[in-house]
Parts: sequence; C-alpha cells; structure tokens
Amino acid sequence: MENLPKPLRTVMYVPANKEDWIRKAPKYGSDALILDIEDSVPLDEKSKARKIASNLIEEISLTGVSIFVRVNEIGSGLTQDDVSHVVQKGLYGITLPMVKSLDDVKQLDEMLSLEEEKKGLPQGSIFIDPILETAFALRFAYEIAVSSKRIAHMGAAGGRGGDIARAVGYRWTPDGQETLYLRSKVLLDSKAAGIQYPVTGLWQDINDHDGLRNFAIQSRNIGYTGMTVIHPSHVPIVNDVFTPSRQEIEEWQYLVSAMDQVRSEGGAAVNFQGGMVDIAHEKTAIEMLEMCKKLGII
Repeated sequence: MENLPKPLRTVMYVPANKEDWIRKAPKYGSDALILDIEDSVPLDEKSKARKIASNLIEEISLTGVSIFVRVNEIGSGLTQDDVSHVVQKGLYGITLPMVKSLDDVKQLDEMLSLEEEKKGLPQGSIFIDPILETAFALRFAYEIAVSSKRIAHMGAAGGRGGDIARAVGYRWTPDGQETLYLRSKVLLDSKAAGIQYPVTGLWQDINDHDGLRNFAIQSRNIGYTGMTVIHPSHVPIVNDVFTPSRQEIEEWQYLVSAMDQVRSEGGAAVNFQGGMVDIAHEKTAIEMLEMCKKLGII
C-alpha cells in the first residue's frame, strides 16, 4: 500500500540521546516527533543517539505518533551512518537540516532507497522533510520540493539568532513581520509543488505562550497546517490553533449539503450565509473535511 502524507498539527523535537524523554514524549499529544541526532546532541553522544533512536522507533510509532529522525547535514560525513541506523519499520520520515543544494536531497533519497531495499521496506515509503536554513534553500524552495517524490512536508521558520537569521540577516521581532515574506514564499512554493500539509518552524521562547499562539494563528491564517515545537507545554496550544473548530466543521458540512441540494434542483450556485458559493467553495469544504477525518476529529 502506498504511504500517504498525514496532516501534522504539531511536530515536537526530542533529543535522541535522551531515552527517558523519548519514552515520555507520546503522552504530550503531538501528532509527530522528531528524534534529533543533530544540533541537540553533542558529537561524542551521536553514536548513543543513533542506537537509542534505532531501538525505539518502532515501539514509539505503535502509540500512533508519526516518527521523524533529524539526521546530520550531508556535508557532515555523518548522514549515512545516521540513516543506516534509523531506517526501519515505523519510521515516517527523515528531517534533513542545512540543505545547501538539490544534490543534498538527492543523496539522501539514494541513501533511503538503498536502506529500504536492504531492509525489505517498500521503496519510497520514508518521507523527507528538508529544513530550509540557507539562503539557497529559501531561494530555491520550489526546486527542492520537486527534487524528490519523498518530500511530503516543508516550510520556512523564522527563529531568533539561528541559522536562518544568520543566512538572511534579519532582526527577529515577536510579531514576525521580518520573516513573513520568507514563510509565505516557501508556503507558496510548497503548495505549487503539490505538498498538501506544509509545516512551519517553531517558537523558541518556552514561557511566552501568548507569543506562541499569535505566531501559530498567523501561520495558520497564511496557509500552514502545522508547526514544529520544542516543549511539551507548546503542544496543546498549537494543536488548538491548527484544529478546525466545531463551527468551521459544521459550516463546511452545511455548505456541501447546500450544494448537493442546489444541484438536485438544476443549479450551480447557492446563497450561503449571506454570500454566493459554488463548486470552488464546495471543493475547499470537502478538502478540509477530509483533513478532519484524517486527524480523527470527525
């Protein structure tokens, strides 16, 4: 059976060298976890992190959470070892940091194909989530998105003082206006490439829950379907923002019913809640209801 991308409202990072943290992580309610072998793991702990991730992926995936592993960047010389340890049943995707060229994605795609064949997994079953942390990656996001059929989630972040800030030179502000263009541009590139569920970057201030909610609302309003988080306290807030409300669901259901009714009467458009709607609005409603079904909320 073909592996299909899932809507992911929350994707939480967990250091892969912390076995107890990984075992606790599913209870926090995130749709997906990223077991991190890259930045949050010291060099002398990389081997330990690989082994822990390898031992826990299938077990943790059985809780229903989707499992990514963030490997080390292609230029590090560590990626192949990371991939060979973690590719197995239960792995949903590989998060690839610091994409500097299309060849980075293609190299990872080849590594995954070889490991899938070696381990008897369906070809193409493991997705790639490229992290766009360089000016090249942000500029050529569409080209990256179509460089591999494995790319199922993608988005731009806008953190304070990290790789993206250094690459672009912006000065971070809480309202995010300095990165709104970057996040919107990558979102458009993602959708143009056929990525159904784009996921944006995280909110770094652990205790600023109001700022987190505002950033999540802005991200949802422009079209993202989820975002990454770094702390368990962020999960319920982000889930709430990216979960369609009961009112929205009922409006979509009523709209579909109204369109069914008007078609049975030979029409093609209907006055719905004070505005005219037609098949284009119906398609949007149907797509959103399908996402709700995949999320298990209807």
